[in-house]
Parts: sequence; structure tokens; C-alpha cells
Amino acid sequence: MEKSSKIYVAGHRGLVGSAIWNNLLNKGYTNLVGRSHKELDLLDGAAVKRFFDEEKPEYVVLAAAHVGGIMANSIYRADFIYQNLQIQQNVIGESFRHGVKKLLFLGSTCIYPKEAQQPITEDALLTSPLEYTNEPYAIAKIAGLKLCESLNLQYGTNYIAVMPTNLYGPRDNFNLETSHVLPAMIRKIFLAKLLNESRWDEIKCDLNARNIENVTGACGKDTIIGILEKYGIYQDHLQLWGSGKPIREFLWSEDMADASVFIMENIDFHDTYSGEPVIPGTQETAKREIRNCHINIGSGKEITIARLAELCKSIIGYNGEIRWDASKPDGTMRKLTDVSKLHALGWRHKVEIEDGVKKLFDWYIENL
Repeated sequence: MEKSSKIYVAGHRGLVGSAIWNNLLNKGYTNLVGRSHKELDLLDGAAVKRFFDEEKPEYVVLAAAHVGGIMANSIYRADFIYQNLQIQQNVIGESFRHGVKKLLFLGSTCIYPKEAQQPITEDALLTSPLEYTNEPYAIAKIAGLKLCESLNLQYGTNYIAVMPTNLYGPRDNFNLETSHVLPAMIRKIFLAKLLNESRWDEIKCDLNARNIENVTGACGKDTIIGILEKYGIYQDHLQLWGSGKPIREFLWSEDMADASVFIMENIDFHDTYSGEPVIPGTQETAKREIRNCHINIGSGKEITIARLAELCKSIIGYNGEIRWDASKPDGTMRKLTDVSKLHALGWRHKVEIEDGVKKLFDWYIENL
């Protein structure tokens, strides 16, 4: 990419998109294009077409998606598959029709089977059933990566799909109804600390900044206590979902952004699989099985959810008890990515989980 190349970052205000946007700016890219959801609804195919007709981006980063944690994935199953399929179809389809030189599609490691061998290699895709709680979202992301792969094989495009592990960082989603495990855990532990210490002014400040089911700091104490208890936050203890035994891998969002830009700058589709380059339109293409060309992006390190909670508890300074509600789903028990392909391509993460949790909590406090 040239520093003056027009680059469209879809989802440029989200957790990953904003980090990619800033990384590109810091590296001297001067012609970035972004649209908020209000400015461009990616579910609207006609609107997406008009945008591509007018802007004619040369490169596209598809970081926009409808995302959420285990609770949201369990409840809003139709939304997760429908909206993500629509977003992908519209953005990737218009990129193809407008001759975009390179596209980066961001998926998720939830695409892999529930019982995949650990650590999970790219070749584990579609080898056995998915985790039920996030199956609709995973199917949408699998469709997206297969669309990119298939366009590359049939038409010679240069679309690369990357599958990041659990991401966290600045601009994360702390909405307790829809957030992922780490930001939800940080906020719950922080609110439990405030409630345990009867720091009501700060509780109200938190709820005014980010209401919980429309409960704000202006509501009465009984209402506030009721909504906090609904999410497991009590005066003397905090109750978290599941057993605490699942093991997860986490990656700082700015590391993810750095990996994404590295791939956009240095990696092409033919670098993502072994063997001779595919020649579109030949019989050889039909004979050869080129698949699993996506790239895992992660740290290659893991931590139990219970240990993560203790880490957050220590950093936040919460002195209450953490209890686990084993009647609630754990999701996949272990999900560690094999990042050998990524390392072989030349990129490794920098921020470890201990530093990342501290950085994220500091960001949360600064943005109340």
C-alpha cells in the first residue's frame, strides 16, 4: 500500500477498527475513509453500493460486525447470524465489484469446533460441531472467510481473512447486556468494589456514563441495587457466570491492529497456504484443494477465567468474595489458538495480559 492509498476501515469507531485506524495514521497513511453507523448502515446494500461508487476505496479493512458476549449470543441468535451475513455480503461484494486491490476480513476464533484439539490450528475448521451458544455468529464468520477464499481462488482477488482470539482494549464494550467476558468482568468487579465500600456517588457516576438496562444514577437506591443484583453484584460478594474453569486466550486490541496492518502491508493470499500459486480458471485450480487460508491472530498464551477474575480483583482493589454460578453456561472449555502461521509470517504480540488488564481498567476510569 502507498501512504496515499485510499483505505476504507469499516467499523472504524469500534474496538478493533479504531485501533487499526490509529495504527494506520501513526504509520503515515493519509487517505483513510470511515463512516459511522448513522452515516452508513452496512445492512443496507443500496447504501453500501452508493458509498463504494462515490469513494472508490483501493483497500478495505472489514472490522465492522455485530458482536457480543455469551449472554447476547445465547439470546439474540437470529441477529448475530443475519446481521453479520448482511454486512459481509454487502462490503465484500462491493469490494469485488469495484476492484478493491486488497481486503482484510476480521473473523473470530469461535469459528472452530467446540472440541477442537488444542492449540487450534487453521486446519481444524469444519472438522466437528461448533459451540452451541455462539453457533450463529460462528457460521456467519465461516461464510465470510469462505467468501474471501472462494473469490481469491476463482477470480484471483487478494482478500485475506484473519481470526483473532478474544480481544480487549480501549473503546471496549462495557455494556453488561452485550459485552465480552473481560470488559464485563472489569466493570462488575469495579461496581462490586464501590457497592462493598458504599461509594454511592461513584456508582451513580458509573451508571450515568453507561446505564444498565436504562437504570442511571438518577434512579433510587432500591432500583440501582436491584439492577446490580440482577448482574450478580451484591454488597458482600460478586457472582460470575459459569464455573471459572474455562481457559481463554486474550489479545490487546492495539496488538491486533498492528498485526492487521502488518498483514495488509506484507502478506498476500498466496502466502497463506503451501504449494504452488493457484492459476484462476485452469483445470489445476479445480483439482487442488486449497482451503483454510485464514490466519489465526493471538498471543498463544492462556489463562483460566477464575485466574483472570483474581487478576482483575487485585488490580481493581476489590476485597469482597467472588462466587461462581455453575448453573450458567461456560461455553467452550478451552480455546487456545496455534499462531505458528502468524509467527512464520513475521509477527508476534507485545502486550501481556497482566499489563493489558491494568491498561484497560485505567482507560475505563478515565472515560467515566
